Amino acid sequence: MTMSRTHRVAAAAAFGGGGLGLAGVLAVMLLLGQARLARNAIGLAESPPPRCDGRYGIEHDGDPIRLVVMGDSSAAGYGVQRPRDTPGALLATGLAERLHRPVELRCVAVVGATSDGLVPQRELALDLAPDLAVILIGANDVTHRVRVSSAVGHLADTVRLLRQAGAEVVVGTCPDLGTIRPIQPPLRWLARQWSRDMAAAQTIAVVEAGGASVSLGDLLGPEFAASPETMFSADRFHPSAAGYLAAVTAMLPTVLAAAGGSAEAEPVAARGEGVRSLAEAAVQAVDHAGTEVSGAQVAGQDHGPAGRWADLRHRLRPRIEQPRDPVEGGA
Repeated sequence: MTMSRTHRVAAAAAFGGGGLGLAGVLAVMLLLGQARLARNAIGLAESPPPRCDGRYGIEHDGDPIRLVVMGDSSAAGYGVQRPRDTPGALLATGLAERLHRPVELRCVAVVGATSDGLVPQRELALDLAPDLAVILIGANDVTHRVRVSSAVGHLADTVRLLRQAGAEVVVGTCPDLGTIRPIQPPLRWLARQWSRDMAAAQTIAVVEAGGASVSLGDLLGPEFAASPETMFSADRFHPSAAGYLAAVTAMLPTVLAAAGGSAEAEPVAARGEGVRSLAEAAVQAVDHAGTEVSGAQVAGQDHGPAGRWADLRHRLRPRIEQPRDPVEGGA
């Protein structure tokens, strides 16, 4: 990692970026042609995502944890057929299993949403008075070439409003679109860089707004390459049930900790973890999928010479033993 790269990411989060330079302008016809080929190569899922709203862990006593899931198709579970295979159901099941409490889930995610789509979603979420919100967003901002500053601005406002309302917030940052097989070079290389820049800027915006982020990056890339027929859904773009389970497994420890989980979710001590500047943590998180970044203090101070302090860590990943459909609601 270089300091110039850290500064570039921080500038993108604060002032925007993502615009094409001269080389990008000269290559635009090639890229547009490749984008058309990629869209043609990516098939269509057979049906919209199943509804996963309802109560999980009904065998447990106590007040339910109110969980809301927001974002785009990756949050909605586009590409799977059963409610139990959606990210919302997997998160609710994992929370109920580990915390021994019922979970009331509401998914307000919208297929195809860019970050400005969080505005109506957060209004719905705030009306539900959630204890915990999980957001998955960013891929459509990259494919639609939304300015980074605009995308992370909507995300930061959403996190800030949810935190002010008393909800804990965990954001899964933009995945690495360079792992999508129908996207060919050089578009694949640009998609990888754009999505990495988006993810790093999202991390900075989320932590500044009071939330925690988990980098998804190329988490699924090696598994997808080794077994695409298993990890991809029918459209060859969105994850399958196995793909969503892998992503949720990476996020669940941070979600558990946000919900007041036990030592099961405590971080694993590893070289290179700990407190550093937020911009540095954001760049390092992009390089290591499954990394959590949250706010930290040094000597009682939130900010240091290089800006906001942040804690970078990896947590133990618990298994989700038995994914379940909701008892109330659902498809």
